[in-house]
Amino acid sequence: MNIYKSYDIGSLLRKNEYPGRGIIVGKSRNGKYAVTAYFIMGRSENSRNRVFNDFGDEVMIHPFDASKVEDPSLIIYSPVKKLGKKLIVTNGDQTETIYQGLLAGKSFEDALMTREFEPDAPNFTPRISAMLDFEGGYKYKMSILKSADAAGTACNRYTYTYEPVDGLGHFIHTYKCNGNPIPTFQGEPERVNILNNIDAFTNKIWNSLNADNKIALFVRYTSLASGRTNTRIINKYTK
Repeated sequence: MNIYKSYDIGSLLRKNEYPGRGIIVGKSRNGKYAVTAYFIMGRSENSRNRVFNDFGDEVMIHPFDASKVEDPSLIIYSPVKKLGKKLIVTNGDQTETIYQGLLAGKSFEDALMTREFEPDAPNFTPRISAMLDFEGGYKYKMSILKSADAAGTACNRYTYTYEPVDGLGHFIHTYKCNGNPIPTFQGEPERVNILNNIDAFTNKIWNSLNADNKIALFVRYTSLASGRTNTRIINKYTK
């Protein structure tokens, strides 16, 4: 077994009907770009009724059809938010928790100590988070907060800190696969290949997600030389 093997993100996604929400962070093969991606999927009408909107320093999720919103608490949030030389990417309103924690001088880990998995029994969807840090050289962290048992009586918190490697990314998602209840992601973030071209990478992810369940995708490439960003957003539903 090669523990250093990295995988094609398209191949991983095509094998998984429902990874849920996913975050990818890494570095392009040519070493020029910090790369991050975030996608959402949904099985219910409430979950599928969403689109991404890009406001530059912040990406927000809004309902595609406001008249169909049943419970906004777990579907409407800002998954991406910039603070100085840091970029926060999460699958819930813990984006704001991390943002406010950093403003108060806390660490990524300390901010997340105040949160736990989502209260959506019996799934207890994990909260997954990442932070790209460009202060003093590019580095990144990833986190997952997940239920310790089937009853949701306690929360386990895992944080992973990475020194970027050319062409390598890490992929964490909320669910291991489809099911009822949906089984939680297990193990360390998966090692995946990161492409040099943002459009090629965006299309590979989007075209590999399950056609019925995919909802929206955000991808951003940040030049490590200039700091300039290039962003792609794909929404399944557009007016």
